[in-house]
This record gives sequence, structure tokens and C-alpha cells, in this order.
Amino acid sequence: MQGVTVVIHPLVQHKLSLMRDKETSTRNFRALLNEIGMLICYEITRDLPLENVTIQTPLTQMQAPRIEGKKLVFAPILRAGMGFLEGMLDLVPSARVAHIGLYRDPKTLESVEYYFKAPEDACDRLVIVMDPMLATGNSAVAAVDKLKARGVKNLRLMCLLAAPEGIKTFTAVHPDVPVWTAAIDEKLNDHGYIVPGLGDAGDRMFGTK
Repeated sequence: MQGVTVVIHPLVQHKLSLMRDKETSTRNFRALLNEIGMLICYEITRDLPLENVTIQTPLTQMQAPRIEGKKLVFAPILRAGMGFLEGMLDLVPSARVAHIGLYRDPKTLESVEYYFKAPEDACDRLVIVMDPMLATGNSAVAAVDKLKARGVKNLRLMCLLAAPEGIKTFTAVHPDVPVWTAAIDEKLNDHGYIVPGLGDAGDRMFGTK
């Protein structure tokens, strides 16, 4: 699908299969989500711009590449998006963090906002929105709407699983925001869950129902 990158690295696909298994424990599910977050973050930041700076090695002076521009912003959609955060911060420890609190109304499947806090200068930075499940797409649309309203222009969306319906909804509203995912599954069921999917990522991560 245009604007969507599926991360097919063997380690990502292996860990995703372990997460899909209903017998995977809460502890292991949480660890795997953290690990997969780091791996997908590696892919989503592959094209960050570099600039050469002068440094002094133990032997000589040289021109060496460093990431150009301001630090990244990671923006997890609460609560399941937090499962990506630790691994991504291990990879990019200097990144800033925004928090976007949204939940899905079980009757309408629409997103309801309850919390939002982002760095004041997020509009000057690359912001990576994180949500394990791109199901209906409503939460991702609402999160990006909120960030764009704050002036953010450089955005990317990262998820673990995506449904074709969610991709269609999201890209129709935000065609300028590229998406990275580990897999595109078959469909949504009548309750808005991805099939075959892995269940509710937040419940499995925190051991709740």
C-alpha cells in the first residue's frame, strides 16, 4: 500500500509471531513489544539527515557524521503505545516524549481524548506517533490531528499490526504521514479487533481485561 512500509526483518517477524500466541505471558508480551519497538524504530529512522562535525579521536582529528537538527519526539498513544517507548529510548536516549491519551468508545469505535502533553517546540521536530494496533484508524487520525493543530508538520506513524480498513481511514485523512508496521492483517471483526491479530495489546501488556 502506498505510504506504508512493512518491516519484514526476520527478528521482527519472529517476535511478532511469539506475541500473537495466546499462551505468551504478560511479562514476555511486554518484553517482546519493547524489543520490537527498538527494531522498528531502527527502520523508521533509517533516513535521518546527517551532518559532519569535527571531533578528536585518540589518534587524530576527523570529520564524523552526527544526526542533524533537533532531537526527535516520540509520541505514544496511551496506553498501549507506551509498550514501544522503553526500547525506542534505549536506541535514541536523547529523544523528547509527548503523551497522547485516547481511548476507543466500545459502542461507536470513535476515539475520545483524555490527555495531551507535548514539547512546546514539537513543531520544529520529527514526531513519531506510536500505537501497536492500527485497527479502525480513528485513534491514529485523532492523534495526528492534535499534533498538526499544534503546528507539527514532520510526522511518522509506527504500529505493530495494521488492518486494511485502518490504513485506508488513516491515509485518506493524512496522506502526508508515512506508516511503518510489522504486518498488515486480514480484516477487522464486528468489534473492531484486527483478525488474526493478537487481541487487545494494552490488556495483554498490562494483564488487564
